[in-house]
Amino acid sequence: MTQPLVVEEHDDRVVLRLNRPEVKNAIDQETVDRLHDACALLERAPRVAILTGSDGIFAAGADIGQLLERRRDDALRGINSAIFDRIRRLPMPTIALIDGYALGGGAELAYACDFRIGTPRVRLGNPEAGLGILAAAGATWRLRELVGEPLAKELLLTGRVLDAAEAREVRLLNEIVEPEELEAAGQRWADRIARQAPLAVRLAKSVFHAPREAHPVIDDIAQAVLFETQDKQMRMTAFLERKKG
Repeated sequence: MTQPLVVEEHDDRVVLRLNRPEVKNAIDQETVDRLHDACALLERAPRVAILTGSDGIFAAGADIGQLLERRRDDALRGINSAIFDRIRRLPMPTIALIDGYALGGGAELAYACDFRIGTPRVRLGNPEAGLGILAAAGATWRLRELVGEPLAKELLLTGRVLDAAEAREVRLLNEIVEPEELEAAGQRWADRIARQAPLAVRLAKSVFHAPREAHPVIDDIAQAVLFETQDKQMRMTAFLERKKG
C-alpha cells in the first residue's frame, strides 16, 4: 500500500515527502497522522527537516472530500492547525521545497516551515473563502507575520494566488531555482544549517519564537547555556587560531 508520507532518514536531516500524487498531494487525515509520527521522530532525535511534494506539486490543499464531511466538532479538534503548529515548533529548522501548487492547507504547511524554496512554477495562496470556509490552520495569523496585513488580507479575502516571482518579492520564498535543482537546493540549505553548532541553532530558533515579554531574560538564559558548551569552546578557539595564522 502506498504511504501518503515517505520518510527518508539521514544523520543530520530527515526528508518528508508528500506522496499522494493522484490527488495532487491533498492533505488527508492519514497524511496528518503520518506527519505527527514524523514530528515525534524529529522531537526525539532533532534534525533539520526537508518537506517536499511529488510529481511537480507540493500540496494542492486539504482533502476536499474529507473537508466536506467535517462538522463543528472536527473543526474544534484543530486537525490541521495542530500538526502545522507542531511542525513550527520542531527543535531544528524546517525547509519547504515547493514546486507547482501550494494552496489552502498546502500553503499553510509551507507557512509553518522556517524556510521556503520554490520553482518558477509555484502558485501559492489561500482560496478557502471561495469554498465557504476560512484558512484556519495558521494562515490568518502567520501570513500577517510573514508579509504584513495588507497583502495577508488580499490573499485571505480575495483568493488571490501569488506566482513564484511575487512570492519571492514579498519573501514568502527565500529562493527560486529550476525544478530539477529543487532538491539539491534543499540539501544545500540543510548543509548550511548543519555547519552551525546544533544546540546554538535549536536555542536560537526557540528564542526567536518566544513571546516579546520573555525577552531579554530568555536570551540571556539561552546564552548562558551555550557559554558552557564544549562546542562553543572548540569553535571559538579554532576561530582565534585561524586569525593568528
